[in-house]
Amino acid sequence: MAGVRAARPRAVGRLISLIEDGSTALPEIMAALAVDTGRAFVVGLTGPPGAGKSTTTAALVRALRARGERVGVLAVDPTSPFTGGALLGDRVRMQEHALDPEVLIRSMATRGHLGGLAVAAPQALRVFDAAGCATVVVETVGVGQSEVDVAATADATLVLMAPGMGDGVQAAKAGILEIGDIFVVNKADREGTQPLVRDLRSMVALAEHPVGAWKPPVLTTVASDGTGIEELLAAVDRFRAHQERTGGIGLRRLGRAQREVEALALAVLRRRLREQQAEVLDELGRAVRDGRLDPYAAAAALLGRLPTG
Repeated sequence: MAGVRAARPRAVGRLISLIEDGSTALPEIMAALAVDTGRAFVVGLTGPPGAGKSTTTAALVRALRARGERVGVLAVDPTSPFTGGALLGDRVRMQEHALDPEVLIRSMATRGHLGGLAVAAPQALRVFDAAGCATVVVETVGVGQSEVDVAATADATLVLMAPGMGDGVQAAKAGILEIGDIFVVNKADREGTQPLVRDLRSMVALAEHPVGAWKPPVLTTVASDGTGIEELLAAVDRFRAHQERTGGIGLRRLGRAQREVEALALAVLRRRLREQQAEVLDELGRAVRDGRLDPYAAAAALLGRLPTG
């Protein structure tokens, strides 16, 4: 625990590996770390592949380090079909921070989990928090119609797009507009930037915003040379101040904690079902397959076999 609190990269890495492997020691370890969590501000970064998420993450880390902050980066990569691990594309693009002891970077494989994040991501964020990271940047594999978990995990969600990757209508179809707190048109030195900015602003304007609610801004950046990054960070600061003033950040974190508890409880329940009721589950599955029982009745029968005490 002392190694994690001191932000030693090896200690942080080992603990996150235990989380990914589902170690039986986790309950005791996380109980010891609980008192050190609840302070980090989590920034989620998502968007279609090729929008420049990794480059923007590196630029944001550079700007945060200029403030003197300790920064954590959780880069969620697609799972390799060969090794089952993360493809580590983000590590390649963030080499400039690799030797900085105040920047903790971890790549994590989705392992087939939809939603853009790995199942272990919430617990990994707690480790970065306990390690004293003032800000943790979570970069997802790329947004799609089901890859919106980042909005439920982050305190602020940045949605990146780039010219030539689809208009505002496509963004709405992908579910992007519903999850974004700040929209960023990256690679803004390319042709087609202004039409995309206009489309996004029009779509944001059409959405209903209650009085006093945050209205997502649409910003432009060229992350490869740092253009617009300070303005982006300033927008994140404004959003954080708004959330703290209105109590929105507390509500988000409450929802995040509830989902985390529910996910862990369901994982334990699923494991117990498979271990203790394997024969019953097999019998009910065969009955549903053969049309002798409907799925609802089978589920009710399975639940009826669970201990009630």
